[in-house]
Amino acid sequence: MTETKSFFTDGGAYERLMGRFTRAAGEIFLDWLALPKGLSWIDVGCGTGAFTQVLSNRCAPSRVEAVDPAEAQIAYARTTPAAKGVNFRIGDAQSLPFGNAEFDAAVMALVITFVPDPAKAVAELKRVTKPGGTIGAYMWDFFNNGSPRQRLSDAVERIGFQVHHPAGYAYSHIDAMEGFFRSAGLADIESRVIEVDVTYADFDTYWIAQTELVNDVVQKIREMSAAEVERLKADLRATLPKDKNGRIAYKASANAVKGRVPE
Repeated sequence: MTETKSFFTDGGAYERLMGRFTRAAGEIFLDWLALPKGLSWIDVGCGTGAFTQVLSNRCAPSRVEAVDPAEAQIAYARTTPAAKGVNFRIGDAQSLPFGNAEFDAAVMALVITFVPDPAKAVAELKRVTKPGGTIGAYMWDFFNNGSPRQRLSDAVERIGFQVHHPAGYAYSHIDAMEGFFRSAGLADIESRVIEVDVTYADFDTYWIAQTELVNDVVQKIREMSAAEVERLKADLRATLPKDKNGRIAYKASANAVKGRVPE
């Protein structure tokens, strides 16, 4: 099983790790898109449906199609409240199962680094979106330590273990994301940084949420001895920022890009 595939085999664990941060960033992202209610949307790489739910709640869409290649994620999404008004289905961002110009808006939330060919995926978003329609994407800024799990990754490396991140992390750079939109021939391209608060009530809550889901960082932790894991925990307890109430608290940041399909 590859690192990328293992990251998406447990919808519940993914929701506990990333769901609330996805929703927080998604609310800011949708406010920035500033689109009218009643539009038809496609959510590509919908995962557990965390962003899809925000979209449904805030935008009163006339139609939402949500696709993801991970069967476990789609299965989980179909159990959530979002499923009442959304058609969740298996689908590939690089070959969407829809006709030309079907949607008013097309989005990818926290997806672009996991797509083998992002330029092809953005071109597909353009294909299925009507002339004059909006396309948008946002992704944790791995280049500037913006991921909600960056603190864990840094601590793993501080105690002497090298984390090998997927090559696709390079796609999270704002210049790269803008480049995919330009290569697709989109107009009126804009970008911005989105910041969200990452908080946990205590260390145990943080540790469980951050290490339950097998990803590139957690795989490295599972290779450690018990003594090494305790050394990692001691490092984190000493370095994780806390707010005035004693909660673990820090910022995560994502890069966002939007553009318009020329008429």
